Amino acid sequence: MKIYIDADACPVKDEVYKVAKRHGLTVLVVSNRRMKVPFDEKVQLVVVGDAFDEADDWIAERIEEGDITITTDLLLAEKCIHRGGFVLTPKGVEHDEATISSALATREILDTLRQMGEMTGGPAPMQKMDKSNFLSELHQMVERVKRVYGEGAL
Repeated sequence: MKIYIDADACPVKDEVYKVAKRHGLTVLVVSNRRMKVPFDEKVQLVVVGDAFDEADDWIAERIEEGDITITTDLLLAEKCIHRGGFVLTPKGVEHDEATISSALATREILDTLRQMGEMTGGPAPMQKMDKSNFLSELHQMVERVKRVYGEGAL
């Protein structure tokens, strides 16, 4: 089991590092630019080119069954789910086969409204409680994946 972070705008990288260290997991921090990551052999920075969706494509091509991706990108989430991966947003919302279709449909509706000139607003800013919720949800997800795939998945 590995954790992939769609890292360019991810506000919970430090929280991922904490959970991964506790469980001995490898973290792949995928970004279009260099960024600071902990000095830890289990944390790897992957800098891809700056083409549109290049980081997403890199993750989608490599994720395996039982891996976890941290992202807000619904199209990337869908690809990861179809490959057997688990997806968690930085606010601790899990996407799976049952939720991704409705999330994508909502995204399409909001995009259409914006194109028609409607003001739909953006997501609420990240709060301290969101990070706490994320930490809890990520820990629970790791525990669940370990139960399903066994300790050998690590």
